[in-house]
Amino acid sequence: MQSSSELFPVALISAELRGDLSEDVYLLKPNNSPDSSVELALTRLGLAGSEGARGVPVVLLHGSFSNRRFWYSPKGIGLGAHLARSGFDVWIAEMRGHGLSPRNDSYRDNNVAQYVRYDLPAIAGFIFEQTGQAAHWIGHSLGGVILAAALGGGYLGQAHARSAALFGSQISRIYWPLKVPPVEWGGRLLLRAFPYLSGRRLKRGPEDEPIGLALETLRWLRLFGRFGDAERDWWAGLAQVRIPILGVAAAADHQDPAWACRKLLEQCSAAPTQFLLLGKDTGFTSDFGHVEMLVSKDAQREVWPLAEYWLRHLQLPAEFAEQASAAGA
Repeated sequence: MQSSSELFPVALISAELRGDLSEDVYLLKPNNSPDSSVELALTRLGLAGSEGARGVPVVLLHGSFSNRRFWYSPKGIGLGAHLARSGFDVWIAEMRGHGLSPRNDSYRDNNVAQYVRYDLPAIAGFIFEQTGQAAHWIGHSLGGVILAAALGGGYLGQAHARSAALFGSQISRIYWPLKVPPVEWGGRLLLRAFPYLSGRRLKRGPEDEPIGLALETLRWLRLFGRFGDAERDWWAGLAQVRIPILGVAAAADHQDPAWACRKLLEQCSAAPTQFLLLGKDTGFTSDFGHVEMLVSKDAQREVWPLAEYWLRHLQLPAEFAEQASAAGA
């Protein structure tokens, strides 16, 4: 089969019309990591009939226990579909073993370090090859953490990223028991007995997460842990990032609280940044939750237009920026 790329083997596995949208699904085989079985699904959305007049590319990264359907439902609803209808060239990535991305041979050992070192550079390179433009990047929850790690580690630079938006993403929430070494060791031993965590069993989402990701999180949260891997300190690297960054938190998000989301944004001290809190005190109709901040009717009315505005202007409308600042953002 002829590859869709000169970088590495890429197969166009689906090309469909979904109502007013065109949907092309690519399967990338970068062959750039120790596990040569890794394949990554990348869905491209655009307006049907306008494939030759694509706008600026936007890459969407889902969170844990999730897949592309977080951004684009089978009925054509979601932020991804909204941005495609607004003229953007939308690309939805699915991490190893999620959605249309098959499980690789070393699936249980997958973690953020591998995503940022191998997978995001391959995705960014392919999108740049196809579009000739640096993309905007948007991540939700773990997707935003992956995006921040790639920026802080220097794996995603200005050549391939013109801005970043982090929705409900943080790595500063403290779990004090994990600071006690015997507790952390016990947790690690317990987790090693499982190949993955079931999203359905835990009622967290439709996908599973590899146990390697959970073990990596323990390393971040333990005593003297850091946001990084053996080679690079991603947290320190964030202070060198210079592309515009938007941080968004939800007032009723107890999983990734606003103060922790803001702390991640503040670490990007050299970048133009803005912070937005989605809650009644900042002019919204409700206090949004972790998922509802992007997947709800209120989000469709109030949040999606703001995300579109940010992508077009790389700043929030003045009234929301002022309200976020007044709330202590």
